[in-house]
Amino acid sequence: MAYPKFMLPAGDTQLVQILDAALADTARRSGDWLVCRPGCTQCCVGVFAIHQLDAMRLRAGMDDLFRTDPQRAAAVRERARSSIERLAAEFPGDAGSGILSETQEDEARFENFANDEVCPALDPSSGRCDLYAARPITCRAFGPPVRSEGGLGVCELCYQGATPEEVAACEMPVDPDGLEPSLIEEAERASGKRGLTLVAYALAG
Repeated sequence: MAYPKFMLPAGDTQLVQILDAALADTARRSGDWLVCRPGCTQCCVGVFAIHQLDAMRLRAGMDDLFRTDPQRAAAVRERARSSIERLAAEFPGDAGSGILSETQEDEARFENFANDEVCPALDPSSGRCDLYAARPITCRAFGPPVRSEGGLGVCELCYQGATPEEVAACEMPVDPDGLEPSLIEEAERASGKRGLTLVAYALAG
């Protein structure tokens, strides 16, 4: 059975195109320092928070996968449901809805929550993402130098031997036009869900 059709905000396509173009440009500037490749699963282990726009994009991706490869889609759904079963007891939020709590205590708990949990979208036999085209923004920006409050962050496997100046020269701009916040609000209104969640909850159906 396919997932119901989720209508993504029209601007999500533009946001994804901007990010993918930025990644391609950063990869060109980075050369061999950026070692991300199919089969490398460093960033696929450990849960991370996603917003409702990411969740809606993932559900739309599942809808497409059910149409093109229902067996693979069913496997993703089963991995997501199994993940939720493992995570529910210690979930720092509402384990029923999958919405993470925003209290200071629960946000602190989330820092050490399920750091060994494998993403359900990852095909364990191939080491590839079954929903790569629909992956969250965090996945699209992980690896290259991306600026946050703590400075420039990179995957620990990348930029080995590069100086801080060389790393900075490869910085990847994320959402330079500020499209994402309004698209998240639009996704929350359309889905009727607000707050952050996990990939597993977006895919469990």
